[in-house]
Amino acid sequence: MNDLKITIVQSDLVWENPTQNLSNFDKKIDAITDQPDIIVLPETFNTAFSINPEKCSEIMEGNTVKWMHKKAFEKNAVIVGSLLVNENGKIFNRIVWMQPDGSCFTYDKRHLFRMSDEYKLMNGGLKRKVINYNGWNINLLICYDLRFPVWSKNTYKEGKYEFDLIIYAANWPAARSHIWQTLLKARAIENQAYVIGVNRIGKDGAGTDHTGDSMIIDPMGNVLQQAKPSEEETLSVILSKNFLQEFRNKFTVGLDWDNFSLQS
Repeated sequence: MNDLKITIVQSDLVWENPTQNLSNFDKKIDAITDQPDIIVLPETFNTAFSINPEKCSEIMEGNTVKWMHKKAFEKNAVIVGSLLVNENGKIFNRIVWMQPDGSCFTYDKRHLFRMSDEYKLMNGGLKRKVINYNGWNINLLICYDLRFPVWSKNTYKEGKYEFDLIIYAANWPAARSHIWQTLLKARAIENQAYVIGVNRIGKDGAGTDHTGDSMIIDPMGNVLQQAKPSEEETLSVILSKNFLQEFRNKFTVGLDWDNFSLQS
């Protein structure tokens, strides 16, 4: 079975400054010496979590997505992160999964943060996105989605699990760090899947502090890697498909999951 090498980049972000953020991530990604399959960046990694679409949104053909393609090609690895995208006048908080050959997949954040103006100014996504890559099914989600277990829920049908890994790109505040860490572990346990949560550090333009606490968690809820709080750090781990399948075969809770369907 194919293992998957994941690299996560926990970083401070410069408020509403794509040029500086992309330059900073250039250096961090160039410094990765091993060969990951996937490099995961935080939510709105190019601007920080600014609810200012006039200044911070781009089109899919804009500089940030072009930069993602360039870095994916240079590192021969998938680059994953979210940005604000303007699509025909509608604004989305969109995670982009960029492959080295320039092909990409996207997911638009479903749950827009009600405690800010995100839910007023952005358009929520209508569909989940599960990517098949290198023999793995990977569910792409963003920050506030973590609080909604139904939207994150795995399914088991005809002997197959819908996904093996969930990636959450986030700008999750320090004041709720305990919730962040607890829910990431819960999503891994209840879905019998690996979970990756990549969060930023530092203060944003509104003065909100972020401690990161980025984590890679196995399907039993064990933390495989956790970034130091409030420090920039790049971490890598190899996810074992054999371990996942052996665990699922031994502890067959998926057979007893409730059947359900999601409505947009």
